Amino acid sequence: MEIKLNTIEEALEDFKQGKFLIVVDDEDRENEGDFIIAAEKITPEKVN
Repeated sequence: MEIKLNTIEEALEDFKQGKFLIVVDDEDRENEGDFIIAAEKITPEKVN
């Protein structure tokens, strides 16, 4: 399976648009991802 990683610039643009992002750390650390969205862009519909 191929995983596409975005550039920082692409991620920041998506973040500004109120899109969810999955921010991942290195596989040599915890090897996990955090699901994030800008607080000012969150709505009840996006949570559900």
